[in-house]
Amino acid sequence: MADKESKRKGCLDQLLRVLPKSGPWEAWLEETGELPPDFDALPSCARLPDPLEGVTSAAGWPARRDQLRKHFMQWIIGTVPPPPDDLTATVTAERKENGATTREVLLTFAGGKATLRLELFIPDGRGPFPVFMTQFTHRGWAQIAVRRGYVGCVYAGCDSHDDTDTFVDAYPDYDFSRLTRRAWAASRCLDYLANVPEADETSVCITGHSRNGKLSCIASALDERFAAMISSSSGAGGSLPTRYYSEQHFGEGIAAITTSFPDWFHPRWRFFTGREHKLPVDLHELVAMSAPRPVLLSIALNDMVEDARAMQMMYRSAKRVYDLLGAADNIRILWRWGQHDTTPKTIERYLDWCDVHFRGASHEFPERFIVPDDWDAWRARTTTAASAGDFPERDLSDLADVKDLSAWAKRKEEIRSNVRWLLGDAPPEVAHEPKDGYGKERFYNAAICRRWEVPDGLEKEQLVAGEYFSLDVVAPKGTKDSGEKLPTLLWLPPACGSQGYVEADTPRHAWWQVPPREGIVLAAFDPIGHGIRLEEAEGFYARHQDWSLLGKMARDVSAAVTALLNLPYVDSGRLYAFGFSMGALVGLVSAALDERISGLVTLCGPAPFRLETDEAETGGLRRWSEDTMLLPRLGLFIGEEARVPSDVHQLMACVAPRPQLVISPTLDRESPIELVTLAVDAARVIYELLGTADKLEQNSIEDYARFAEATEPVVLDWIRKQAGV
Repeated sequence: MADKESKRKGCLDQLLRVLPKSGPWEAWLEETGELPPDFDALPSCARLPDPLEGVTSAAGWPARRDQLRKHFMQWIIGTVPPPPDDLTATVTAERKENGATTREVLLTFAGGKATLRLELFIPDGRGPFPVFMTQFTHRGWAQIAVRRGYVGCVYAGCDSHDDTDTFVDAYPDYDFSRLTRRAWAASRCLDYLANVPEADETSVCITGHSRNGKLSCIASALDERFAAMISSSSGAGGSLPTRYYSEQHFGEGIAAITTSFPDWFHPRWRFFTGREHKLPVDLHELVAMSAPRPVLLSIALNDMVEDARAMQMMYRSAKRVYDLLGAADNIRILWRWGQHDTTPKTIERYLDWCDVHFRGASHEFPERFIVPDDWDAWRARTTTAASAGDFPERDLSDLADVKDLSAWAKRKEEIRSNVRWLLGDAPPEVAHEPKDGYGKERFYNAAICRRWEVPDGLEKEQLVAGEYFSLDVVAPKGTKDSGEKLPTLLWLPPACGSQGYVEADTPRHAWWQVPPREGIVLAAFDPIGHGIRLEEAEGFYARHQDWSLLGKMARDVSAAVTALLNLPYVDSGRLYAFGFSMGALVGLVSAALDERISGLVTLCGPAPFRLETDEAETGGLRRWSEDTMLLPRLGLFIGEEARVPSDVHQLMACVAPRPQLVISPTLDRESPIELVTLAVDAARVIYELLGTADKLEQNSIEDYARFAEATEPVVLDWIRKQAGV
């Protein structure tokens, strides 16, 4: 027992070292003396936990729902008191308007200690009317709702009007977080509506945007009286699972959200930073707790607080509950154009959803999947006849028998051939010949991904490269006219569906501006399925059933290199690539196949495929073949991972003798440092054979899986050293 407590204390010490400072969290630790859970005792679940665990029929769902509720209260949202038995309502103002009545109400409960203001907009005519409930922030939404024949209900549970602080002293024995208090407040509005004859208490939809969308998810999960829920860009802590939307995806991970908004969720959630696979629940199950009631999940294509792939994975998992309960049409994703905002058109669609389920209207909400995520469909279409049995079993020592340069040249070509096979059968390609720049990114697309404005001291050139994609080149001001050749860095971003190569909702500055300020040209483009190119991935495998998204990404990298080498200020001998997370795999494959890349830096790079079993805590080969659909052919080797024809250590070896820096955080659940180190050590034998052992470096940093500002100097110093500047 003492050893376990000592280990938990050591875990806390590590978190305090690597997490951003949070005074409120550290004060809570001091006050409560809480330690992280015994992570060794918690089961690992790298992929999404099964919301139907132990459930075999609809009859078993209520018990499972209660179990999930307890988990969420324990780890993420905090506990809530029972409904008050002394709620009183006082009408503080009422006025007749143009075809409607506006009524202001004050609710009082908990012996008078707790109060809550709300406002009703009641259309004239014969009720009862369905109710559209939201927060004071979205009063304009309710105005549209009353026009559509709904009772609009707004209450003081938002940043601009928050009465829920009165709940803290009123209920000292409960530790509900701020957003949970606001969600619980919505239920008190329901209590009141039960006595409003104009309101149909059986047809109440709860909704809100962003943080108010998060609390709407919580409110519906906790109170089954809400007949429908609309999550509007609720993002992290709302509809997007932590396992697939974190700082490793340039998203708002646990550390980011609990640092910026320390009272939104229970402090215990912060313990799971870097150990998201140990969370007993995830946010897809919060959404699933509303089943079988109607749920609409609204997301903008380039919303900086959300991600299309994470949304689809959440939807697929939560929908299994709806399918079991015979309510498959009660959940949908609503894709909308734009950024993190809404328009009247958006709210009209929300009310269309309510009309469908409250009034039997026939508005269409088709089921649409933007990013490829159906491996079984790919398997049914692909024409490849190969199987795992066609390849020999190998471990990571397979390069040790390469004894001379001739043997390595032969093995290297074999590795490259196997890499190309994994990437799939590449379709035809012709050389790109830039003409007049037609196809450059338009300013409105650049603005939506937050890369339109170029700060003082920098200049940006746009190129059209490869198969008609836009490539940004950012340099120190005056570079184009200087006649000087500069070192260049090709930036390969992580999976950030909403913003492409620019950071989405992370608490850091714009990385794409940093190297140019240090005299290094930076080049970047959105990979297919990301940023402005998000929808380009839709239907990819219907068009190219034998190719791969990673194959397309590698082709685009090669095209970008070609375009860069045509620029007079890019030094062909100092053109480096830097990839983070997904970008690290893209960089490894690209550098292994294209020797024009002078050197490579990877951060949070992949673990060896042959060690990526289903039992591993990384998520196994399924995260590359099924979850991201980057390499579908890897899925043929699930259960026979030792037969994967080409592996990470071989890709590293193919970069030799060019310099390579592998940056490995100590808290990377997807790429554990001990596994990445095995790959580095296995590749090192080739660097030693070529007499360049010092060119392969591994830098271990004590951090969780992210690209922190503290890591930037590590990357830049390495490039300066290699470039001789």
